[in-house]
Amino acid sequence: MKTLYFNGQVYPGCLPLVDAFVVDGDTLCYVGSEAQARSLLSPRDAEVDLQGRFVCAGFNDSHMHLLGYGNMLHAAQLAPRTHSLSDMLDCLGEHLSTHPIASGGWLFGRGWNHDYFTDVSRMPTREDLDQVSTQVPICAVRACGHCLVINSKGLEVLGVGKNPQQPYGGQIGVDQQGMPNGLFFDNAMDMVYDAIPVPDKEHLKELIRSACRALNAQGVTSVQSDDYCLFRQIPWQVVNQAYQELETSGELSVRVYEQCNFTTVPDLQEFVEQGNHTGVGSTYFKLGPLKLLGDGALGARTAFLSRPYADDPSTQGLAVFSQEDMDALVEYAHTHQMQVAIHAIGDACLDRVLNAYDKALSAHPRSDHRHGVVHCQISRNDQLKRIAQMNLHVYCQSIFLDYDNHMVEQRVGHELALTSYSWKTLMEKGVCVSNGSDCPVELPRVMAGIQCAVTRTTLDGSAGPYLPHEAFTVQEALDSYTQQGAHASFEEHIKGQLKPGMLADFVILNANPFQVAPDQLSSISVYSTYVGGQTVFEDTKH
Repeated sequence: MKTLYFNGQVYPGCLPLVDAFVVDGDTLCYVGSEAQARSLLSPRDAEVDLQGRFVCAGFNDSHMHLLGYGNMLHAAQLAPRTHSLSDMLDCLGEHLSTHPIASGGWLFGRGWNHDYFTDVSRMPTREDLDQVSTQVPICAVRACGHCLVINSKGLEVLGVGKNPQQPYGGQIGVDQQGMPNGLFFDNAMDMVYDAIPVPDKEHLKELIRSACRALNAQGVTSVQSDDYCLFRQIPWQVVNQAYQELETSGELSVRVYEQCNFTTVPDLQEFVEQGNHTGVGSTYFKLGPLKLLGDGALGARTAFLSRPYADDPSTQGLAVFSQEDMDALVEYAHTHQMQVAIHAIGDACLDRVLNAYDKALSAHPRSDHRHGVVHCQISRNDQLKRIAQMNLHVYCQSIFLDYDNHMVEQRVGHELALTSYSWKTLMEKGVCVSNGSDCPVELPRVMAGIQCAVTRTTLDGSAGPYLPHEAFTVQEALDSYTQQGAHASFEEHIKGQLKPGMLADFVILNANPFQVAPDQLSSISVYSTYVGGQTVFEDTKH
């Protein structure tokens, strides 16, 4: 049976808008005028009056952490309670009182940002978390995901004492006496995560379900997700099984392109030798690129810069991989049917990423590799040229401008700030730039991300615009969350636009983004979301 959707403002992936489309099973069979669409129907076919609402392809968050989002939804929600340290601690205490911790378990929370604290101007420490509990180990992760703090009980569980050995690519915070202060950065965080009991496969599936429901409510129908590193003790095979079992049972309401996180060549080799490479899977769960984490984050001052931080000359950030180790991983992936996507926020990290790609591509040329840079925030003009010359993909997060507007120049200085977050410049050089949220670093609020892309300001307009010449048009912003995301996963032939033969993944909005003031784009709500022609979210209030 076919279904006609009519009386809408339908963006098929290009202008002008049309008013109707027809779904046959899980695919689109016609997009265009209502009159022509009706000629394709039989008496038994269904009709849906869109009542003038706007429709576009389902949103594709091209870099996030779906399992991490689900885990956050089950933890203490610190993001809404981060205007002060005291409120953050109250949030942890409230969660502890309403969610009893089993023996050996940890109290877990995520979302604090000390830059928003109004009562102190520092990161929290173990002494702060000790006010919540000295009996239950506590782990509170910063919003960026590149720093966490634990309490004294957590340090006791880990066995971390005075003058701890510092890992490569990470840091354990210490006070002036060499005693750990509870802060762990980047690679050092692994020892904390390894001490926290991990969920079984059934709980993994519940985390995925929770995240999918929340994503569907934002109009998200596809994600490109880094999941293997959340619970390092859980084999990647179990993560894949959880997704595949949900697909089989019809419970996977978001299409997932897995960004496969491995940190050593032997681990990657084992994965590949078991028949895994980019493109293996179905339209619901498919293996994507090798994902590497190249450095830290700007907010935590762990992004790896080519010069000292302007507001802290004692550091240039942290590199997670040496150039040699990154080269080896990229070359192995490149020569074994794997796409590669590497997190790079600092410009020194970006140098290493570009060098690794250049080395692999020079030795083993491949025209349509679609290797990419995740974030691509702090950059120089010479690097932007290299990205275009190598035909790399860029996974941007426009929503980061809501927070980063406050601190880019403060962190990196005026000179670097003038050439950073230059995603429009990259587009003009012919680079494919997709958009996303890096959720749970930010919530997967697509319309908020589109607003930041268009305005280059904070959502409340209090800061910015930062480099206004880098602003996207509304059409470019929409395409970055649809067409360009599909290109990143080699799926532009089946998703990202509303065209005959493509999957019937679409979102219906309550207002037309082309007709709304730029500073009001984030106020546009999702009316309903469809995956494969089936409703996965509907706002019953409208």
